[in-house]
Formats: sequence, structure tokens, C-alpha cells
Amino acid sequence: MKKAFFVNGGAGRVLCSIPALERYAETNDDFIIVSESWSELFMLNPTIRDKVYPVGQKDLFEDKLKDKKIISTEPYRVNQYFNQKCNLIQAFDIEINELDEIPESRPINIELTKEEQIAGYNIVSEVKSTLTKEKVVVFQPFGSAVKIDGRFIVDSSGRSFELSNTFDIIKNLNKHFSVIVMSDIDIPGIEDMGVSFPRSVPLNVWAGIINAADYFLGCDSVGQHLAHALKKPATVVIGSTYPENISYPDNKDFKIIDLGKDKRKYSPIRIGFAPATDRNNESLMMIDNDRQLKRITDSVVMKIGKSINKPNLMGDSKYDGVNVMDPGIKPIGDYKGFASAKKKEKKTVVDEVLELNNVQN
Repeated sequence: MKKAFFVNGGAGRVLCSIPALERYAETNDDFIIVSESWSELFMLNPTIRDKVYPVGQKDLFEDKLKDKKIISTEPYRVNQYFNQKCNLIQAFDIEINELDEIPESRPINIELTKEEQIAGYNIVSEVKSTLTKEKVVVFQPFGSAVKIDGRFIVDSSGRSFELSNTFDIIKNLNKHFSVIVMSDIDIPGIEDMGVSFPRSVPLNVWAGIINAADYFLGCDSVGQHLAHALKKPATVVIGSTYPENISYPDNKDFKIIDLGKDKRKYSPIRIGFAPATDRNNESLMMIDNDRQLKRITDSVVMKIGKSINKPNLMGDSKYDGVNVMDPGIKPIGDYKGFASAKKKEKKTVVDEVLELNNVQN
């Protein structure tokens, strides 16, 4: 019987399902994918994008599902996954393709549109100009489980940086790099820290920003999966989860800093509840010594070197030098808050690409 694969969960899960669905498409043509979240991420893959339907699409059941076998994918319930024998990509592969052995971890193949690439390029260029450091680091301090509780930013799952450590890391990074903070929630005091804090940016355009930046630093969240897919160097700091499950320790361009090693217990997410385990794990991302903080910054410097401070060659920016992506800035295209660099007489790489495209068309 034809199959319909339902995929849900966070953006990182959606990205990690793509390689398995690509494999399935190699030998099966008549199937569909129902995206219960983040359907725009499936659009990044040319092999499967035409088979994807948002779960809320009108008449989806009558038109597409009534003759299908429904497969509700759940990689967290794959035995090899919760025993730390495979990663998320492999768990999806085992489940979707009904594999008996653990397969090799396949790449996440994504392609950015010209608009996504150019938007990322323009944002990174403006940040370089405004913050006057030639190398740009995208820093994602929080995962999807983070929430605002009164005056506090809290992640009880133990996957996000603590707020105080976030400030410490930004201060250290600022010495050598222009920093773009990737976060969906407002961070109190961020406006005074000399970083770019984009708001209302679609996730696919965040992929463009990471693609144009020099380095990614983050936690167990979607940014590290995008960096892996885009072959960007990265430092990933991990607390309550296992690197062999949720990250890429075999990627030579990834530096894994495991704060929870020998301290954490596996939390059986989507299998059962383990409140004692969750209590054990919730503070594993807390950094209480300068040596660990320095280790994080040093991992970036060792990979890409320090920036050479440059004068603002583009003149005074009309945008706020601290927050390039202030929501009050007039939108460019469909994206609220984009800030593009002022035009220079000398043509940029993007200008040349656009001109070439116009000639070809």
C-alpha cells in the first residue's frame, strides 16, 4: 500500500528526517509526506519538496490520505537511538526504511534559493560593516524548550545556555568577532552588548545567514543542524542530551563541548515521563568557571582565527549599530527587519551573480 509519512516536532527533527525520506524516494515514487510543523524546511530539499503537504491543507484527507498507509514517524522510540547507538538521522532512516542494521549517517541535503542566499549575505555584510570585525559568528544560546517566566529565561530540559553564561560568552566573542545572536525570544539587556540581534527572520533565511557567516556556536537546537547541512564549522555545547544522538561528533569541522558527560541520565522523551531524571539534568548547561567559558571562545579562535578590526568602509549606517535588525526598520521584500548594506561602487559577488542571472534570463 502507498504510504504517507507524518513528521512532527522541532525544526531539527524535520531537517534530520530529510535523508531518510530521500533514501525512500530512491526506490519509491508514489508516497507523500505530511508535515505537522516546519514544512518550509522540506522546501529546501529538491528530491522530496514536491511530495510535502502541510497537515492543515484543505481536503488533505479526502484527496491524499484516504488510500494511504499512515506512518507516524517517531525516531525517539527507535531502540538504537535511546541506547545511544545511532543519531537522529539514522533513527529516522531505520524507521522509515525499515532497516535492520544501523546505516551510515547520510548528509542533510539542502539548497537555498537566491533570495535566501542574498538575504543572508546582505545581513552578514551589514553586520561586518557596523560592528567592524571581519569575521562573523552566529550564536544560538537557546533551544526550543526555553520559555520566559516573569523576569527569567528558563529551559528546564537542560539544553540551553543559562542567561548569565550567554552574556559571558557574548562578551568573550565580542573581543574578536562580529556576533549575530539567533533567538526567537527577547533577551533583556542585549541592546547594550554590541551585537546584532535579528528579529522576525524566517528560519530558511537564518540558513542563509549561517551560510554567509564564518562560524556557528550553539546548543542542542536547529542551528547546529543547519551548520552541519551547510558544511559550516561549529562549536556545539551539550548538557542533558547525548552528542551521539543529537549532534555530529564525527564531523571534523564540529567541536563538541560536553558539559553533561558522566552526569546526565537519558530522558525518555515521547516514551514516558521521568521527573527524577529531568531534575537531574536541568542544570547541566550551567557553566560556573571561567576556564569552561574560555574553552568555548578558544574553540572558535582555533578554527577561524581572530578578526582584524576594520574601519567602517561603508560610511555611517542608517541602522542602529547595536541592533542591525530592529523591528522598526522598514521591511525589504517580504522579510520584516532586514537591513541591507549600502551600495558601493565596486561590485560585490552578489551583484555579479544577479547581473549574470539577468543576462541568462
